[in-house]
Amino acid sequence: MTTETPFRTGFVSIVGSPNVGKSTLLNQLLKQRLSIVCKKPQTTRNRILGIYNAPGCQILFFDTPGFHQGPKALDRFLTNQALSACANVDLILVLVESCGERSRLPQPLLEVVAQSRIPALLAINKIDLIERPRLLPLMESHARDFPFREILPVSALKGEGLDELLAAMIRFLPEGPQLYPGDMISDLPERFFAGELIREQVLKNVHAEIPYGTAVCIETFNERDDGLVMIEAAIIVERESHKKVLVGHNGQMIRRIGEAARGQLEKFLGTRVFLKTFVRVEKKWTRSMSKLDEFGYHEG
Repeated sequence: MTTETPFRTGFVSIVGSPNVGKSTLLNQLLKQRLSIVCKKPQTTRNRILGIYNAPGCQILFFDTPGFHQGPKALDRFLTNQALSACANVDLILVLVESCGERSRLPQPLLEVVAQSRIPALLAINKIDLIERPRLLPLMESHARDFPFREILPVSALKGEGLDELLAAMIRFLPEGPQLYPGDMISDLPERFFAGELIREQVLKNVHAEIPYGTAVCIETFNERDDGLVMIEAAIIVERESHKKVLVGHNGQMIRRIGEAARGQLEKFLGTRVFLKTFVRVEKKWTRSMSKLDEFGYHEG
């Protein structure tokens, strides 16, 4: 008589400092470009649910904003998103880098993880950037700092160690039924990802402080009978001077952003896209909780 292996389902929050590779890791695990990726801080702003399906398990990942502190309403929102992700989940995956400043564990975040009493794993990312003899002492140091259930070295960018990481996470998930259909990759609507893909191109094409005071509001999102998706998007900035930079000389910058975003949208949606973008000034929106809510940055 054979015993059937029980199905396992659970929620896993990916937390850590900004730019340690949380979004890259999620995209690699899902084999789908779900979270936008950029080297600049505040790339991820919302808590994004990514659904991993495999025989015998379903893992529901939360990709969270990087844990950091700042004075603006947007800063508080991002920090609250990261901290709230450590509640009401089955497992917390803390991510650090293998070297540099972000190889240290943020003490305030560890305190929240400890208070949650939720099992926590540590993934040391970017092991392709460190000499292997230095890896074991680093793992031992982190083991002394916090009682992680397991510590695993990975390279999210190169896909190294991800099978071992998945296996470790599955071991800590509870038995339970599948919560979402097997063909779903997220519970968020397509218009949310449309806004994120446009914002990604702002981050990649515009420098200095401007991207951090930028949001994208999808005004219309409609699919015609012939399959063409019509999208109208407002890029929100805080100052008139920022608007001039985003529009660019003779509209060159806004065209570049729109063309690049349209290409990414067509890949993501799997169909043709007509994209119209324009820039709108909303002074001090990053300091206003009502504006944050209006532009899609909802608590919870």
